[in-house]
Amino acid sequence: MARYSRNDQAGVELPKAKLDRETLRQALELFRYLRPYRGRFGTALAALFGSSLLSLAFPYLAGSIVDAAVLHTKGTGNMAGVDRTALVLMGILALQASLSYFHFLSFATVGQRSLIDLRRDTYARLISLPMTFFAQRRVGELASRLSADLIQIEDTLITILPQFLRQSTLLVGGIAMIAATSLKLTGIMLVSLPVLTVVAVVFGRKTRKISREAQDRLADTATIVEETLQGIVNVKAFANEGYELNRYHAGLGRFLTATLRGARLRAAFIAFIIFALFGSIVLVLWSGARLLQQGEITFGDLTRFILYTTFVAGAMGQFAELYSQLQKAIGATQRVRELLRESGEVEALLGPPPPAALPRLRGDVGFEQVYFTYPSRPGVEVLHAINLTATSGQRIALVGPSGAGKSTLISLLLRLYDPSAGRLLIDGQDARDYRLADLRGQMSMVPQEVLLFGGSIAENIAYGKPDANADEIQEAARQANAHEFIQTFPEGYATLVGDRGIKLSGGQRQRIAIARAILKNPAILILDEATSSLDSESERLIQEALETLMRGRTSFIIAHRLATVRHVDRIIVIAGGRVVESGTHDELQTIDNGVYRRLASLQFRE
Repeated sequence: MARYSRNDQAGVELPKAKLDRETLRQALELFRYLRPYRGRFGTALAALFGSSLLSLAFPYLAGSIVDAAVLHTKGTGNMAGVDRTALVLMGILALQASLSYFHFLSFATVGQRSLIDLRRDTYARLISLPMTFFAQRRVGELASRLSADLIQIEDTLITILPQFLRQSTLLVGGIAMIAATSLKLTGIMLVSLPVLTVVAVVFGRKTRKISREAQDRLADTATIVEETLQGIVNVKAFANEGYELNRYHAGLGRFLTATLRGARLRAAFIAFIIFALFGSIVLVLWSGARLLQQGEITFGDLTRFILYTTFVAGAMGQFAELYSQLQKAIGATQRVRELLRESGEVEALLGPPPPAALPRLRGDVGFEQVYFTYPSRPGVEVLHAINLTATSGQRIALVGPSGAGKSTLISLLLRLYDPSAGRLLIDGQDARDYRLADLRGQMSMVPQEVLLFGGSIAENIAYGKPDANADEIQEAARQANAHEFIQTFPEGYATLVGDRGIKLSGGQRQRIAIARAILKNPAILILDEATSSLDSESERLIQEALETLMRGRTSFIIAHRLATVRHVDRIIVIAGGRVVESGTHDELQTIDNGVYRRLASLQFRE
């Protein structure tokens, strides 16, 4: 069972997995991203190991300097030995610094390049997944896999893994050198250090628990800010600035309480470490002094022992935090691997294009005995025995009460989902036989709620044809009757639309979406009440553009305002997931107690 801890910066929950053979095996599978850089990675490991071994030479040579100095004071030695040893020590330090520079830069380079590859593959997998995947997950969760999880893996490759290897080398090598220096002092050290380690682990767990609580409280305050800013119109409309400020202040108070409790615990831990660590050093010094008086060790041995003990203590102190970080990294790799193992719907999109592109479709569409149930709601049948045909160039309106299944039918046409039973035919061929990119490349949709990307107007129009030039973009805007209002902006087509197109009015966003569809030049067009956000004058202009756009194309129009579809070729009335009526406006008006006649009488009377 995975445990969870909070990311220190954003309050994002990161999985904390148990380290065992299976989780390590799964994590190592992601190391295939290191293969293109394995030469430099292996060299960096060798440099790291060499640098760590050179660190172990420092206490030994320091002890040699002390012994030479002591002998000189007794008249049995000379300072030449001290000078030579000091020069050797400086040379070792210079070599160690060079190796450290190389391995740090190499790990950073290899780690960043590997993470670029992993980020690209993860994002490519994410956007290729079917709608059934997105329907069962939150956007925040998926975004964290591209941010918090990958950042954790990045830290592991660049910092945690090298540190773990370095501290392991220092720990093993330090203990070996300590034992070679004095077995008696080694016994004294091994009695004191485990006590320090156990206390450090206990304090560390309690500190992490309080830190998680503090991050939870901080995340709560971030949620309050996000909700307030998203609903700032409501906050001001209800004059609730004071209420929101009090709510935020109360959240900050809870965060402060948790933070101060953690600060008190850390202060106590620091006080204990200072007393216990230096107390153990005093114990070692006292024991070493006794052994020195008895002639069992030299001053140099005592110096070596103290320095090696410091190395070992530092390594043991680092292991608790490094182990915790490795657990987080293993958990992060598990979540990323779960995403990479998901089956995408557009696998061919991620590779090279097929040798022959799909010829332009005629636009014949047929639904044959189509049934559909959403995977997330297996007990609810949304569409039942749908039979519907549309020939090239026809205009088909889909009407009916909310929840009848109109949007679901369009989702099947776009192949966001496949029928649970029955077939969708495009130009007489099963839609599943087409490459998804080719099929959707010949369809275009103008939704009721237009979502624009946060770039310029030109970039949003060109989304329908990314390689379009400026003339093509402007011509599409003219046909959508958008060119005039775009020209009124100081920056024209370079005007930034803001997040989700917030700088434009609803009608302007709608015309940008129509221009995007015109530029794509689709064989099959889908309009989801495309004029619902427009005023009367704008609606007239857009209706003219839509008439031009729909000419020669198979068009499906989801309509709630029946006045907009009175002159289409055929109206399909859907209720309860079934086609209950079909015909022209005049034909459907003649059906006694018909669904369309009832809806029309209500709307036209109003």
